[in-house]
Amino acid sequence: CVVLETSPGHLQAWIHVTASPLEPCIATAMARQLARQYHGDPASADWRHMGRLAGFTNQKPERRTLYGYAPRVKIVHAHATLAPGADTLLESARNACRAPSPGAVGLHLSSTVEPIEAAQANHIYQNLLCQWRIAQRFAQPDWSIVDLWVARHLLSRGLSPNQVKDILRLGSPRFPRRHGNAADYLRRTLDRAAFPFPPQGGTRVKHPYSLFAAGASTQDFQRWLEGARP
Repeated sequence: CVVLETSPGHLQAWIHVTASPLEPCIATAMARQLARQYHGDPASADWRHMGRLAGFTNQKPERRTLYGYAPRVKIVHAHATLAPGADTLLESARNACRAPSPGAVGLHLSSTVEPIEAAQANHIYQNLLCQWRIAQRFAQPDWSIVDLWVARHLLSRGLSPNQVKDILRLGSPRFPRRHGNAADYLRRTLDRAAFPFPPQGGTRVKHPYSLFAAGASTQDFQRWLEGARP
């Protein structure tokens, strides 16, 4: 939908695939697939790579003109539209995120409350860190945010909240870190992961995790959530 010239002979392309937010893994997988298909720069194919803004200058020394000026970023093309192959691209990216990494230990993701052992929890957490390239993208990760990403991802894959709590407790680096009340931290993280966007107006929910604590399934919570919306 947008093509920018960041310096003479160098372009950045923005492809609109959905009006809804994407998980980091899906956005990154999609960007890498497009970079391979169109011979783009793989180093720029990342969900946090925001690109340049038209009207500003490209300050990279190697991009300066013969007269020493920094080139301005220009709009080459702009058309507000979704990519015609967006659905296929999204499905391909989701399949890439679901595919286990080489040597990964399989885990049957279900809503049953099965205990998670320390080795298994650590493997699941570390596998997601590798899949999302956390170490490569963040010199000092905020582990509370990473915990939230992990919790949200695992809940979306069908794990029970108790399983997700065990994975965070046993797999999150140096847990409980500076958290004085580890149980409360896990509860709040699960609250945020299971209920990412508060209802607008009307009904407010203080502790949606209480439904999970009572043994409700993810599907039960979704049905309750739809009923709670104004």
